[in-house]
Amino acid sequence: MNVPMASLLVPLSGIIALVGGVSILLGYKARIGAWILIIFLAPVTFIMHQYWTGTDPFSSLMHQYCFMKNLSMAGACLMITYFGSGPLSIKH
Repeated sequence: MNVPMASLLVPLSGIIALVGGVSILLGYKARIGAWILIIFLAPVTFIMHQYWTGTDPFSSLMHQYCFMKNLSMAGACLMITYFGSGPLSIKH
């Protein structure tokens, strides 16, 4: 996918996604975790999943699926930033 500095940025993106996801899962600083994921998802969605530029129909379909999935996750994260983590969370 022509990611610059892929040996550094790809593992870093995994760590960012893991930290944000675990934060939301446990409900510990979930709003911060959700903002971390939004900041991560915004550029990744539009840079890595440009389904509208593809020439292979199957590849374009898979990128469209990933694009829509990332948009829905960003929307869920925005809801968490507004409403908080819920009653069963570790609130701090």
